[in-house]
Amino acid sequence: MATLPVYRWRLAPDGYATRRQLRSMGLRPGGQEVAAQLERPRRRRGPLVAYLYRIDQAKPVRPMTAARAAALAKANAARRLCPACRRDAGYVIPAALGTCVPCAYPDPHGPEGSTA
Repeated sequence: MATLPVYRWRLAPDGYATRRQLRSMGLRPGGQEVAAQLERPRRRRGPLVAYLYRIDQAKPVRPMTAARAAALAKANAARRLCPACRRDAGYVIPAALGTCVPCAYPDPHGPEGSTA
């Protein structure tokens, strides 16, 4: 098994790109193996690593079809639906809360808590 070439941060040769860089060019790795890696030293923890792919072997991004757009819209709508009150929160429900903010932190001075 061959080892990957390792380059220092910002010193990779032309012809290589990260996934994000490929995406900004309208490309995707397309099943190719990682060709190299970048390492950026960190003082306290291990190095930051970014994997590089060859640009000449990258394929164009698949176009968004109507079915994929509908599936994506349905998935995003499910992420906004509060499981407690079953309402659309208007934002993605935080995983740490598990419910919308009003359900997670009910107002003690709200309509149910008032004694007036």
